[in-house]
Amino acid sequence: MSGGQLTIFAALTGVALGSFLGVCIARWPAGRSVVRPRSECWSCRAPLRWFEVIPVLGYLIARGRCSRCGAGVSVQYPLVEIATGVIWAGMAARWGVHPEALRGAVFLTILLGIAVSDARTYIIPDQFSLGGAAIGLALAPLAGGPELLDAVLGSALGFAFLWAVATVGRIVLGKDAMGGGDVKMMAMVGAFVGPPGVLVTLFGGALLGALVFAPVSLRSGRLVPFGVFLALGAGVAYTWGDAIAAWYAGSILGLE
Repeated sequence: MSGGQLTIFAALTGVALGSFLGVCIARWPAGRSVVRPRSECWSCRAPLRWFEVIPVLGYLIARGRCSRCGAGVSVQYPLVEIATGVIWAGMAARWGVHPEALRGAVFLTILLGIAVSDARTYIIPDQFSLGGAAIGLALAPLAGGPELLDAVLGSALGFAFLWAVATVGRIVLGKDAMGGGDVKMMAMVGAFVGPPGVLVTLFGGALLGALVFAPVSLRSGRLVPFGVFLALGAGVAYTWGDAIAAWYAGSILGLE
């Protein structure tokens, strides 16, 4: 299989997985099963027809509406499918036939699910966080990622650091300063990127959250969906984390 063929195959695989991811995003925060019932219209509750469940194309064929009652279908579904396809194609193009292509694609797909879920509902389902942590640890022995010990340490560090921040915040403010989903999410992130990646994720997530959403939160009183910015920070950590950590150690700390 040529590089172009591999990328196309990965893109189609990602789009198909993105269709399932969209179901997970819609159902897991509400505590619903992703197996039953089958996909249905949110308005008339009629089961979707076969052509309506084709990733991306189904949305275009139906013109973004239920074929029975005409109710609009959220554009979130095809966007998530396309984004997942881009993730998988990008990993295939970068790594080729290599275990890291799978590990990276899975990690970024989980981050996408977390970001969209937290942005919509302020909920990060345990299936993404704790389930993702288990997947990260299981994939750690594959070539290209952190060693298993580093994955375990990263998972523990990510969980412990945010747990400490949440606990101190609760004591100082007298209310929850951070959701439990964020804490468990960092256990997942650490399993994929190791201890240095955890630090890059936390710094990047805090910086992005402060720059992008904090002004909105101060004006409107809306809570900050911190999982969105942690997901962005984790994406940065996965892509450039080693380079950032090395630059910081050398240029700022003066360490060789």
